[in-house]
Amino acid sequence: MEAITLPIYNTEGKEVDSIKLDAKVFDGSINTAVLYQAITAYRANQRKGMAATKTRGEVSGGGRKPWKQKGTGRARVGSTRSPLWRHGGVTFGPHPRDYSYKLPQKLKAQALKSIINAKVKENDMLILDDLKIDKPKTSAAAKIFSNLKLNNEKKQKIFSVLLLLDKCDNNLKLALRNLKFLDINLAKDTHAYEVMAHRKLVITKNGLTELTDRLSQVKSRKEKK
Repeated sequence: MEAITLPIYNTEGKEVDSIKLDAKVFDGSINTAVLYQAITAYRANQRKGMAATKTRGEVSGGGRKPWKQKGTGRARVGSTRSPLWRHGGVTFGPHPRDYSYKLPQKLKAQALKSIINAKVKENDMLILDDLKIDKPKTSAAAKIFSNLKLNNEKKQKIFSVLLLLDKCDNNLKLALRNLKFLDINLAKDTHAYEVMAHRKLVITKNGLTELTDRLSQVKSRKEKK
């Protein structure tokens, strides 16, 4: 497969250069099975697992036997906290548990590679030359994304945008944190669920280099054979 060439934009929204993507990483392959496993595992790991019910031994009260064992003509009962009674315990209710489980690092990297390829294929990835802000002003940050046509107020279209950086200084962090449509992360720390949860992906040139180096270590099944 030939290398894909994408334009590089500056903060004014103008095309200033172009870059050829690494064909080994951006090969257009999308492994939906691996992507499904990574997304399912991430969501399972986010579960708190705090749902709980009380058994008959945990419900308060019910220590005294309601009536004698024999002679009343009624069914024998040992406690008023029986699951058959009102205010009784729960028989097979949920209890606190850990839903998390681990996936192999290669599988998670392969899932990230798949969703990045999907973003490129759908023209939802944009590359920035660099992103620097002198003063921590939200208006300055909003203007940059307006120039990139990612926050078009006239058409009232606001995309959910993920910005991946190679580094983030304090001014940039303060300027970007109030943009509701935007989430920020470092390219070296991103994962498949995060990329998939956003409509658009914006990545700096240096961030793309770090991401490519990270994903180039993942070998596909074809390469292993």
